[in-house]
Amino acid sequence: MSVMSDRWIRQMAQDHAMIEPFVETQKRDGVISYGLSSYGYDARCADAFKVFTNVDSAIVDPKNFAGDSFVDRKGPVCTIPPNSFALTHTVEYFRIPRDVLVICLGKSTYARCGIIVNVTPLEPEWEGQVTIEISNTTPLPARIYAFEGICQFLFLRGDQPCETSYADKAGKYMHQRGVALPRLG
Repeated sequence: MSVMSDRWIRQMAQDHAMIEPFVETQKRDGVISYGLSSYGYDARCADAFKVFTNVDSAIVDPKNFAGDSFVDRKGPVCTIPPNSFALTHTVEYFRIPRDVLVICLGKSTYARCGIIVNVTPLEPEWEGQVTIEISNTTPLPARIYAFEGICQFLFLRGDQPCETSYADKAGKYMHQRGVALPRLG
């Protein structure tokens, strides 16, 4: 399994619409960087956020998730309360090739502020906007900036295509746009 370079990522974005919209160079002037990097792609978060709240004393249950556990926020900045989290999604829409698995890591700028980004791997032949979980591990409110870098995706190419892809399984999060809440089945 190899980590794919900027050349491969660019070619796949241009020829196969693997990432749309695609930013060919890393943008960093006055913003948290995003765009193509040496061995990855720094994605941006959108301006739509679902901030976790415990107003109704709900229980977090992945088998029966209550959507009213969130308050919706839209705008250029989202403030996440102390020891809480928010969901957002990437600006970019991804189409993953059948012989590729994608791993996501948080941006160091946010990590150094106690803000942790979590995304499960993007499986072969999955496509959509990526739902991103952002945890504020600090005792202080934390700001997240829309349309700026939030995480980096690393593309790992297998030695051969997989036997069963996410599309073959008709995965429940296929073709998602916006934030996708937990689903069972």
